[in-house]
Amino acid sequence: MAAPKKVTIRTYQVGFGDCFLLSFQYADQSEKHVLVDFGTTKLPPQAPATRMLDIARDIEKRTGGALHAVVATHRHADHISGFTTAANGKGTGDLIRGLKPKFVVQPWTEHPDLARNATGPAAIARPGGKGGSNARHVAMLQAMHEVARQGLTVAKGARWLNSEMRGRLSFLGEDNVKNLSAVKNLIAMTTPANRVYLKAGDAARFDKELGIKVHVLGPPTVDQWAAVASQRDSDPDEFWQLRRASATFWRFRGAAAKAASDGAHNDRKRRKPAPLFPRHVSSLGPTFPVETRWLVYRARNMQAEQLLQIVTELDDAMNNTSVVLVFDMGGKRLLFPGDAQIENWQYALQNPANRSLLASVNLYKVGHHGSRNATPKSLWKLFGNRTSKKSSKKRLSSLMSTLEHKHGSVANKSEVPRETLVNALQRDTNLFTTQTLTDPKVFFHDSVLML
Repeated sequence: MAAPKKVTIRTYQVGFGDCFLLSFQYADQSEKHVLVDFGTTKLPPQAPATRMLDIARDIEKRTGGALHAVVATHRHADHISGFTTAANGKGTGDLIRGLKPKFVVQPWTEHPDLARNATGPAAIARPGGKGGSNARHVAMLQAMHEVARQGLTVAKGARWLNSEMRGRLSFLGEDNVKNLSAVKNLIAMTTPANRVYLKAGDAARFDKELGIKVHVLGPPTVDQWAAVASQRDSDPDEFWQLRRASATFWRFRGAAAKAASDGAHNDRKRRKPAPLFPRHVSSLGPTFPVETRWLVYRARNMQAEQLLQIVTELDDAMNNTSVVLVFDMGGKRLLFPGDAQIENWQYALQNPANRSLLASVNLYKVGHHGSRNATPKSLWKLFGNRTSKKSSKKRLSSLMSTLEHKHGSVANKSEVPRETLVNALQRDTNLFTTQTLTDPKVFFHDSVLML
């Protein structure tokens, strides 16, 4: 297959999620198309309810009714919910299946033979062997769905939860409950021979007919890299944790704090004495004696906090199953890492060949919607094309699909997108973020690379 002369990356505005269409154009003006993810857990506020259907129809139009490959980087709803089918056969997933992709590409953890037996007592076949650590890892990922379902149940039914806790449990629960319709549709889109389940170091298979080379940097199996089965909460050397606050910021904060304090003092002088724990006294009703309501409230919240911690850890584990791909063509390289986090990245970065490959990347799809732990600083430092010189023709391009105030917390410096990372991307790359697409009628952006 002759090499392409141009590639256009269409970034769709799906809110909190990912959807990218890569269109490779050849000398004879023909094209081949690869769809990388199609999902959301929250549309932008200005988007119509038909946004995902509009995107599916645009993909159909842009591809001329034919997809070469679909890449579902991992199972989270914000990456695969668009593949969901409808009872009337007119859902977004139905439209994508109608484009008859030749290949469907997913991580090794999604192989249906693994998933079918993962929670059962039988040993699970693994690449190159039977049972073992890979089997336990897949079983844990399958068990995650029940925990996520319980988290959703608590979030919807627990009146005593504060809005932040309810929101975080709901988000993680919805993102991690197994979307059976989308999962089954991905399996049904192509023949068994063209379902590609990748682990680090595998041949991509779908790249040959594109006339390019696709390098598979992740995810590793547990046998390849045991650390991928666990997650860390903090890493000051790798995560974008710290904030440099300007003097103006601190002056503003001091003035605001004084105004708030003065206002509170005046309010206290005007108000009548209030109950010591008003929320707990009123929220539980007559079921519990007044003197026990605060203790009941705290016990229930402790249970919710523990459940949130478990779901968060499992959410991180699923992110670490992300397929990490480098599209290598004509001296230009595109990096699409899904939501891969530090444990997935560490395996890739220990390999000198991978490090050399990553150093020459020309376009970076920002990992995990700009979270603090999906663009390790060791990876960031490797990017040889990042520069503060905006006039540089070689300057790294970056694409970020994200939505503020949906995930993480400013208070603990985990907000998505992370402020310090966004600042670095704006300073040293040509950054495009979907948050600039505020016109309801404009829901995609094209980036063009000549090869």
